[in-house]
Amino acid sequence: MSTQAVAFDWLPQEVMENIGFFAATTTVVGPPSDLLPLLLSCRSIYRALSLDTNFHLCARIFQYKFDLSAAVRRLGQQIATPDVLSKELHKRFVYLKRIRARTDSRVCAPDTSNPLIISELLWLAYLMMLENDGKNVKQLREYAGMEQWLMEYWFDDEGASLASKTLLENEWTLDNEQNSLAMWLFWLFLRPDNFQRTERNYRTFVTVLKPTALAANRYHICHTPWEDFVPRSCLLEPTCINHYSSSYKLTPPTMAVPAILSYINLVGLLVGSTRVVYKGSHTPNNFPSSPNQSLEWEADWQRCTNLTQDPLINQFSGAYKVGSLQGVWEGVFTYTEFTTYAALLSGRPPSILHNCMVPQHRQAWKLREYHLTVSRDANGIVAKSLSLGSGDPLKAFFPSGIRIHEHAGGVEVYEPGKMAPLSYRQPSACVVETEGFKCPEIQDIIVVGEGHSAWGQFNVIGRVRPFDGFVSLLKEYVDGDRGQWLYRGYLVGSINGSLCGRWRDTLSLPNANGYEGCFVMSRRR
Repeated sequence: MSTQAVAFDWLPQEVMENIGFFAATTTVVGPPSDLLPLLLSCRSIYRALSLDTNFHLCARIFQYKFDLSAAVRRLGQQIATPDVLSKELHKRFVYLKRIRARTDSRVCAPDTSNPLIISELLWLAYLMMLENDGKNVKQLREYAGMEQWLMEYWFDDEGASLASKTLLENEWTLDNEQNSLAMWLFWLFLRPDNFQRTERNYRTFVTVLKPTALAANRYHICHTPWEDFVPRSCLLEPTCINHYSSSYKLTPPTMAVPAILSYINLVGLLVGSTRVVYKGSHTPNNFPSSPNQSLEWEADWQRCTNLTQDPLINQFSGAYKVGSLQGVWEGVFTYTEFTTYAALLSGRPPSILHNCMVPQHRQAWKLREYHLTVSRDANGIVAKSLSLGSGDPLKAFFPSGIRIHEHAGGVEVYEPGKMAPLSYRQPSACVVETEGFKCPEIQDIIVVGEGHSAWGQFNVIGRVRPFDGFVSLLKEYVDGDRGQWLYRGYLVGSINGSLCGRWRDTLSLPNANGYEGCFVMSRRR
């Protein structure tokens, strides 16, 4: 036996682990490859520090290289055991190496792609971004090169999304789970300042993003019927995924919302001097850097889990952060030429949208959020209380004939047929018991406000659908014949995020395709 081996045999295990840990973490990004030379130096070191058997060391390395707090907060402390983290460390670097090698971003030959592996890879990357507190995004961006992978997946002629291929054949991009996750990742990694302002780039991105953003009749913004305030179930079967060595059922978010966000941001930044320039709303990369960055995505995570329930639970169970809509919002809405949109609804292929004009108008909203809370008697027992009925979806789910009287700190809502008004209070005036993002004490959320655009001044009223945080806002112009328009969408990224979705006319029946456009609003900084 060598002198070196004898010397290491006498070292306490905790000292050996510290040596192994520092060798494995000489670099923040990438696998712990610098540990390998140490493991090969002698058998005693290999036995003490092998990642196949030393789960405690693996767990330390995992926590150094990846974010864990958000996953523990959402899934429970049981996922933070050494054996679970050891398996997750191995799994993550298997997939990160696969992303780095661009194995699945392009379809290089028939029958070479593996849909199951691509789905697992995209789910892992998406969940890592929802759990990101700074470390996860470094691994995905700096080591794996996720941005380059996504560029190939979406915009290469042989991209695995098949977007370029199908659009070249004048067919619609596939609306499936993989493309939904990949579109969300494209938005989450979007850094518009990195794109060169060229006509070629403009056409490359717009060709793929524009049809998905604008074709409301083909790419829906929610998985449940938008016209149902209390849907019975999700229209999409949940996916069973393996995360931290356990199985979870999740429903992927729709592809339309990130496509709208990406399209509006990139069009404004890549247009030439002959087009109208719009400075797009901020992307997730512009969020204030903070140790609680993952808290911005708590509602998005909860929405994925809420949609798996059958029947769906009609309560505010975390898919919406209460108070998030309060404040001043700025952004744009787009519209398509009416004749073009009518042709689209009649069944024309995506080429109808390629050369059509899509004007944008700025607008500003000042919104106030009000809550109806559960009533309790002197003993703390929930008392039977009235609630606002589910009304016309084209009127933002308000029942016909209601009157809203706003006063300092609250509103009184008078519904025909009910003796007493319902009293709603602003978040600051409500004493609400919360469980993280969940608010079982809140029965209903309504929004009241006003705003202005190039078309004039308008008033806004709306409601938030409890189980998934779907926001419906009725915008009614004060003067002239501009009429009423219904805005529907989601708050992406909680309080510091963007309110994004589609508006539609209020003359078409709810279950019929109407005249629709896109909108993106961001909180005024």
